[in-house]
Amino acid sequence: MIKAKYQNVLDLGEKLQIQNGDVREENGVLKIHGTAKTPYEKDLLWNEIKKVGGENPTDLMADIKVADDSVYAVHEVKSGESLSKIAQQYYGSAGKYNAIFQSYKDKLKFPDLIHP
Repeated sequence: MIKAKYQNVLDLGEKLQIQNGDVREENGVLKIHGTAKTPYEKDLLWNEIKKVGGENPTDLMADIKVADDSVYAVHEVKSGESLSKIAQQYYGSAGKYNAIFQSYKDKLKFPDLIHP
């Protein structure tokens, strides 16, 4: 029953290819363990957990580790994307495109000109 409640979280874990994943139900509590590639992916999982169970779910215990915390996220630029679209995805605000530009000034000449 609890596993079904958190099925969206488990599906997201599969989509993100969480490593060393383990999901068990013990005494009415769903226990989730695994390793996300980046902090961004860990945040995605926690956001999904909070959507289903609230800020402090009592029927779920999750221990999500991060394989590489040297970067927040890894993003491969696709055709048609812009820094503002990428900023919206990761920061929740298109206006934060300049934060990405500043981080990659060694690779980008202009904030409005990026390539896949």
